[in-house]
Amino acid sequence: MTDWCTHPPGLAAERIGGTKNPGTARIAALAPDLVIANEEENRPSDLAALRAAGLEVLVTEVRTLEQAFAELERVLVHGCGLGRPAWLAEAEAAWADVRATGPVRHAVVPVWRRPWMVLGRDTFAGDVLARLGVRHLYSTHPERYPRVPIQELTARNADLVVLPDEPYRFTAEDGPEAFPGLPAALVSGRHLTWYGPSLAEAPAALTAALAAAR
Repeated sequence: MTDWCTHPPGLAAERIGGTKNPGTARIAALAPDLVIANEEENRPSDLAALRAAGLEVLVTEVRTLEQAFAELERVLVHGCGLGRPAWLAEAEAAWADVRATGPVRHAVVPVWRRPWMVLGRDTFAGDVLARLGVRHLYSTHPERYPRVPIQELTARNADLVVLPDEPYRFTAEDGPEAFPGLPAALVSGRHLTWYGPSLAEAPAALTAALAAAR
């Protein structure tokens, strides 16, 4: 686990730093059968160090909902040798029924503040929002998480700002005030950016949060 892992709560597992600063020597000393990494979160140099230590490293890429389902099965079933979990089928079924209703809403989606950073191209969160009828205004930006001055964000004529509670913890008191006059949807970062059991409840939770911002 990383120092930042929160689920499942109370899990007795050794913590080995963060995704950007893992203790590669400590990981190697634990002699795991498999190391699971992600192309967005983990640095190539760290993965190379783990492979050089003789460890098998499985690297996932998740930029769409379909990729999330496929990679979860690859990790759990093929990588770890587990049975396909029931929650994965439940999550697939929950998203299969999602149909965006009403006009498309155009949003800015900050993920950090000081400096302001937003969703850009090819992101899992962007794909999730698109399925719920929300198009974010930086979906064609050359960068995946561009830094954009707040003056530009507020001048883009968005009709919605989506504020997740992670990685930056936006709240009702920290975030909406930067976008005066713009409806703000405060959403769970776990439902917007995580791919795991939370995917089963994400459509309903996100739909409710977006509706509350109308």
